[in-house]
Amino acid sequence: MIEEAAKIIAHSRFLIAFTGAGVSAESGIPTFRGRGGLWENYRIEEVATPEAFRRDPNLVWAFYKMRMKIMKDAKPNNAHLVLAELEKMGILRAVITQNIDNLHKEAGNQHIVELHGNIHRVKCTRCDYMENLLESGKLEDFLKEKNLPKCPECASLLRPDVVWFGEPLPQEALQKAFKLAEGADVCLVIGTSAQVFPAAYVPYIVKDNGGSVIEVNTKESGITPIVDVFLRGKAGEVMQSLLVKVKRCLENKKC
Repeated sequence: MIEEAAKIIAHSRFLIAFTGAGVSAESGIPTFRGRGGLWENYRIEEVATPEAFRRDPNLVWAFYKMRMKIMKDAKPNNAHLVLAELEKMGILRAVITQNIDNLHKEAGNQHIVELHGNIHRVKCTRCDYMENLLESGKLEDFLKEKNLPKCPECASLLRPDVVWFGEPLPQEALQKAFKLAEGADVCLVIGTSAQVFPAAYVPYIVKDNGGSVIEVNTKESGITPIVDVFLRGKAGEVMQSLLVKVKRCLENKKC
């Protein structure tokens, strides 16, 4: 099956990747669902909704600072690095991700659509102020601060620039993702349960437009019934093997 997947990718004219939490699990970032997932220890309605933030911003910020600390120390794994290499090779056109950990960018991908935001960005609850604390070099000081973060422009409360439950996805990112999916002939789906919509429509759009869908996952997901090739295993290991096969296929010219 991995050789079949490599053949599809090698012959693709417009490949996109759609990634979820399973891609980053090997970098030490907890997934949401399943044993050891984030929602095993926290209730969604207490830390990841607009209502929770209005009710207890201190609790929500404590949760997100905890996540920031985990993610700032995480490093891209082989799955991220392979996707970056596929882009450099001119094969992969874009990564559409549900992850907020910034690891695709750190790995070297340039064309990334972040559907659920970025853990390192903050935005004002009142004005248009927004800042990526990792890029501005302020993340360490931000994490040490005990008081609730305030906007430097209007003094209103800052919040994480992530999509909470009950909030719509950013329309610009969503429309860009859908447009990429409409133009893609192959979608590589990696490490997602494919249960969170509208993000999970991406591979369906590719399929509906006559494209092929390849899934890399440790177990079957919501998208598995429509995929052309299912590759079972950890994202980093499977993607590394897949890259070797793709390169061999391109060199061979006969696959």
